[in-house]
Order: sequence, then structure tokens, then C-alpha cells
Amino acid sequence: MNTRLLCAAALSTALAGALAAPAAAAPAGTSAAPKPLIGVAVYLSYGKGFPISRYEPGTGFSKLGVMPMTGQFSASPDGGKLAWITDRGEVRVGSGSTSTTVAKGAAAGFPCATPVWSPDSKQVGYVNKGNSDAGSVSVVGADGKGRRKAGTTLGVCHLAWSADGRYLAGYAGTTEGVYRLDVKTGKAIKVKGVDLANHVQSLSPDGTKVVVTPLSRNAPGGDGSWPGGFRPAVVDVATGKKTAIPVKGSLIGAFYLRDGRLVVRVAGRTANTLVVLDKNGRQLQSLSEPAAARRQALLQIVR
Repeated sequence: MNTRLLCAAALSTALAGALAAPAAAAPAGTSAAPKPLIGVAVYLSYGKGFPISRYEPGTGFSKLGVMPMTGQFSASPDGGKLAWITDRGEVRVGSGSTSTTVAKGAAAGFPCATPVWSPDSKQVGYVNKGNSDAGSVSVVGADGKGRRKAGTTLGVCHLAWSADGRYLAGYAGTTEGVYRLDVKTGKAIKVKGVDLANHVQSLSPDGTKVVVTPLSRNAPGGDGSWPGGFRPAVVDVATGKKTAIPVKGSLIGAFYLRDGRLVVRVAGRTANTLVVLDKNGRQLQSLSEPAAARRQALLQIVR
């Protein structure tokens, strides 16, 4: 990876509180309705020490760790662990004061080259050190076992992993487009309809749609930092068609859940709101985030 990569720190923004009555039992032969979110999430504060914390409604925040100096890190989908890259290119996994090195040779010093957790929180993907814009991506178990090459892609920044486990997506270090890597075949394709972008947030469960921050031609690319908030666009990988997000207000994020629901973050004066949509764009739920997380970056929606 060369120095053209536009990378830097990390961010996230939060969630909490809870609503919604439990779903009624589904008739035999049908799928049960997904459980409503209750507000468990992982946040990054850009305050003193850059703490990364898990939030539990009724319990509050518990510290998982701190943002590393490289700015390259991610939280596991289960909200219990962090993965990060050291300035020596070590891939480390841990929580609290306990951590272990699971791999070496990662690209370091490019904060946008963040590691990514598998949907089951058992593996970590990361970009290997190199001298070209395209990066070789490897996957290793959270226990340091089973390291393998996943493929090569120009989309090395802010990697996201689809819930079916097959696809990784990221934006190019030059901001010139978003790419989706098939970890089964090792081949990558450019996402249609996105000429410039400086953030990839998530993929739909089957990897056919991606949540990105597209840039206009004259917009600044930024430094590659993980955004605390962003104007989301949902884009079809194959066609480039954008899916409208039927939520009013100032949108500052959107995240796919493993079951296909889309969670949209809406800015508020005292607290932000999370609006949960089904696959057809119908509103299922609305949760108020904790006020303390209003200016924090949301790293992971747990449940």
C-alpha cells in the first residue's frame, strides 16, 4: 500500500434506550419476526484518551480499550472485542487490558486501512503491507490460527464484511471508487455508480448493496478518518442504483443488520435517534440514543 492512502483515526457514534414489545409467536412454517433492538452498541469517544466503550441500557458504558495511535481498529459484531494494527504492523485482538498478536505484516500508518471482523466475530481481515494501490487482504482467526489470503483489491479502506461471509467492500485509498472483494474467488469488482467515496459503512447480508459516503467531484476527500457521522447512500453493487432511505431529518449514518434490516441514524439536538427499517423500507422501530453518545462515533450495533 502506498502513501496515497487517505487514512487517519477512527470514530463512531452511539445508540441506546429501547422500545418495542416482543413479537408474537410466528405460525408454524413461517419465520419469527426479528427481535427489536435494545440499544447495545460500541462507541468511540474523541475525548480524552479516545476510549472505546460498549453501551448497555440500564448499565451504561464499559471500556473495551482505546483507539491506537495508528487509528486502525474495529469492534467485533458481538461487541466484546477490538482488533487493531500497531505501528509495527502487528494485528492485535483483545479487550480491556488483555490482548494478543494474531498476525504480523499488516499495512500500518494508514488509518483508513482498518481491520474488519467476520460476522461471527471469530476472524479478522486486514490489508497486508505492500507498495501498490491494490492491497492483498488476509484473514486470520481471532486466536491467531488459520491465516489465509482472501484476495487483492483496490478497496482497502474501511473494509466491511457481508453477513453471509462471502464479500468484503472498501473504498480506494485515492477515494476513486468502492470495490467489493469475493473472498471465495479472490476477485474484486468496482461498485457501479460510485465515482468517489471516502467511507464504506456496511454491506447488505448478501453483499448486493453497500452503504457508502459518496463524494461530489469538487468535495474534499478528507484524511481517511472513520467518520463520527456521515450522509449515507445505499448503492446496488451491480447496477449503481441508489435506494431511497425513507427517513426524515438529518441522516448521519446507516448500518445493515445481519437479518437485512437497515438502521438509520438521525441527528438530534440532545440525543440522536436510530430508526429501524425492514427490507421494504417500512419503519419497524425507533430508539433514542443516550445523550452522552450524541457526539461519539458508532462502531458497532450489537443488538
